Amino acid sequence: MALQNIGASNSDDAFYRYKMPRMITKIEGRGNGIKTNIVNMVDIAKALARPASYTTKYFGCELGAQSKFDEKTGVSLVNGAHETAKLAGLLENFIKKYVQCYGCGNPETEIIITKTQMITLKCAACGFLSDVDMRDKLTTFILKNPPEQKKGSKDKKAMRRAEKERLKEGEAADEEQKKLKKEIKKKGAASTKENTNSKSVAVKKKPTVSDEEHSSPGVSQAGDNALAEDDDDDIQWQTDTSLEAARQRIQEQLSAVTAEMVMLSTAEPDKEEKKPKQEKKVEAAKKDVEKVQEKSNAHDSLITEIKAKLRKGSTPGELGSFLGSLPASPQDVMNALFESLFDGVGKGFANEVTKKKKYLAAAVQDEESEMLLLRAIEVFCGKCSADAVKEVPLAAKSLYDGDVVEEESIVKWYGEGVAGVNKSSPVWKNMKPFVEWLQSAESESEEDD
Repeated sequence: MALQNIGASNSDDAFYRYKMPRMITKIEGRGNGIKTNIVNMVDIAKALARPASYTTKYFGCELGAQSKFDEKTGVSLVNGAHETAKLAGLLENFIKKYVQCYGCGNPETEIIITKTQMITLKCAACGFLSDVDMRDKLTTFILKNPPEQKKGSKDKKAMRRAEKERLKEGEAADEEQKKLKKEIKKKGAASTKENTNSKSVAVKKKPTVSDEEHSSPGVSQAGDNALAEDDDDDIQWQTDTSLEAARQRIQEQLSAVTAEMVMLSTAEPDKEEKKPKQEKKVEAAKKDVEKVQEKSNAHDSLITEIKAKLRKGSTPGELGSFLGSLPASPQDVMNALFESLFDGVGKGFANEVTKKKKYLAAAVQDEESEMLLLRAIEVFCGKCSADAVKEVPLAAKSLYDGDVVEEESIVKWYGEGVAGVNKSSPVWKNMKPFVEWLQSAESESEEDD
């Protein structure tokens, strides 16, 4: 019988140990009664460790034809004339869905139906549980006809129960032995107390000797020496096990240890207080760095998007609507727009602003947006060259003349800058004559009125 590797992915492996017979089919009958007989379906099913009824039913579901497997004769029939290659391809799909492990691809799996009526494949090689797609038509057939349990499963359960009972018996025996040991110790302690009491009585009786012993000093001395030797042999040195003695010993042992612990407890809080402060400072610094990095990354991404839009030749109106759709704050968008338009510009900055003021006008709609634009100029001046900073008043005048920015916004922006954190910036020094000219022109117009 010709054999082949289980699974198309393993077809080229000459040393693959999981094999199955090649499919043999036979077309029987004519006309409406024509059928395809899979001759060796039983052998294939044994190699796959699946019931032959599953594979036969799968062919019928996939081909939309009636299929039948006879358990007594082992005949597998599918209505219609079907080529062997087509059925072999369907068998390969069955192997992928219901035989091979989804984790390691090993065909050594077992079908398990859970309590929630879900079908899983348990792999004996890696232990992975593969969840079968319950939308497949064959799953209903498998739930109605669950696979038989392996013969050794009942024996395994019985072995597990016997093992549990044996462990319980062992634990009970251990507890009984512990109780016996405790009782023996108690009895031994009581017997030693009785022995010590009897010996103390015997020692007290020793001084009462007879007159005969006094008359024979040599004999008495020998007898006393013998008694002393006997007493030394019988003496058993024991520790006092009373509660008071135990408390005294514990106090003596803990006196030195507690002193050290108190010293440590007084010294450690200082260290513990210092560590969190240092760690908090480090964490705060890290967070600040991360925030700055995120901000710079977001700013760079905005600039690249706006530059890409400008390269496409979009009109000022299209650019204005595009700026409104960007996921960032209005000030960040305005900063990115200004840098995109005038990036790298030094000398001739005012002329460039005059040329591209139509794009700036598209981004300015009210007084708030005017302030956003002027603040964007301030941010840009912090990054550009000194030549561009010198031409800031000319750029502001160009925007003023083109009705992009109003006089009140320029004066307000200048006032914020002079009183703000960056009041020493050269921008305000250069802007001062222009602002004074605006204010004087305003006062003259008021006098004329």
